[in-house]
Amino acid sequence: METLMLWIFYITSFYAFIPGMMSRLFGFRVFKKGKSAGHFALTFDDGPDPRYTPLLLDLLKKYDAKATFFVVGAHAEKNPDLIKRIHDEGHLLGVHNYLHKTNWLMRPATVKKHIKQTRDIIHSITGNDTPYYRPPWGIVNLFDIARKRDVQIVLWSRMFSDWRSRVGADRLTKRMLKKLRGGEVFLLHDCGTTVGANQEAPEQMLIALERVLEEANRKGLQSVRIDKLMAETESYSAPRISLFKRLLVLLWLQWEKVFHAVFHLHTINPEDPMYHIRVRTYHGQPTQMDNGSTLVKGDKIIELHLDNKKLFEIGSKAKSTVHLAIQMIRGTEKTLPVIAQYVLDHPEISDVKALYGVSMIHRGPEQFGFKIIDLPKGMFSSFTQLYLKLLLRVIHPAGQKRLKHRADQLVPKMILMPIDVLIGRFSQQGSSHRSHVEKDEVFEHTSDMFLQNG
Repeated sequence: METLMLWIFYITSFYAFIPGMMSRLFGFRVFKKGKSAGHFALTFDDGPDPRYTPLLLDLLKKYDAKATFFVVGAHAEKNPDLIKRIHDEGHLLGVHNYLHKTNWLMRPATVKKHIKQTRDIIHSITGNDTPYYRPPWGIVNLFDIARKRDVQIVLWSRMFSDWRSRVGADRLTKRMLKKLRGGEVFLLHDCGTTVGANQEAPEQMLIALERVLEEANRKGLQSVRIDKLMAETESYSAPRISLFKRLLVLLWLQWEKVFHAVFHLHTINPEDPMYHIRVRTYHGQPTQMDNGSTLVKGDKIIELHLDNKKLFEIGSKAKSTVHLAIQMIRGTEKTLPVIAQYVLDHPEISDVKALYGVSMIHRGPEQFGFKIIDLPKGMFSSFTQLYLKLLLRVIHPAGQKRLKHRADQLVPKMILMPIDVLIGRFSQQGSSHRSHVEKDEVFEHTSDMFLQNG
């Protein structure tokens, strides 16, 4: 008996659990997420449904959005007019078995029969075959992932439990907006009659989806068919960095280690080292700050330094300048509260007057509470501009291009934030909530932000 149970365990593991884990966790032989700056994919399972699918198609047409429908063969057989409409309106059809049964509980021949039967129904209505297949609940078996030539298995990168009515339109909207970005594959349902689903759930999904499509339009994102996202992903290639530049960056970063040691820079958040700081004395000209106080020679300041290794890593992986800017914004939002708490936790620097840095931007940091001030003309300003342009050329992945096209705009500026403003906006002991950063206004310039050395 023990031997029999062991063999059952081995067989089920190799037939179901291991293929399922490989496909869901590692994307083995399945498509589950794309690479695109401006496109994402809406996919709908379990339909077509005579009540909700027409409403969904109307909504997609309103926002000029294309989607992929993984249909249950039995439902397609009963609603050929909906299958024809899906096809005629430019959406993609895929297979979701003839009946909504898990592949784990069916023999390979049975699964193959389900797929063929549904493909035949789609072909008889539209005149087109489809290789796209999503197994119910995304559960694959060993023979599914081995059937690479026959079908393209499509899973998803995000699902939202939209089959449950109790989730509600508001929570569903919030979940979807949080994940709305290029390359994502959203799993939604236009039918609520499946076992485990609520019959009225698609009604909440449609409310949430309209809000998401409105926001997508505002952000310049467009929903496309899975085949288009797959084609875009195949042609996508990350920017290549030459061996010479990699060696140059390596030498620069080694020099920065020496700089950090000599000038005693402190890494404010070792787990995510976006910025480093050091406390020093201000030596510049008297400068009035936004809180009405004046920064004068001899005052203590916290000098802010960007981690250029982090900038290089983010920039090397970024799909676009906007993506790089978003990562910089998030890093800054995480770091400022840490700096504020650091000041509160260290009484020996309680007399620090301002957070200070040097930047090559014209706007952007003011949204965080910084004031942008021109550097006085002179040797320091000229040297700083030369140094920061060299740094931009070496560290920033698109530094050469930015220097070529925006050289006249790359002028170093001083950025200042009074310490009481920092603590008031970003510490837990300050105001009850932080001011919201208008991210759209800083996207374009944040990737140049805080380009002081170190």
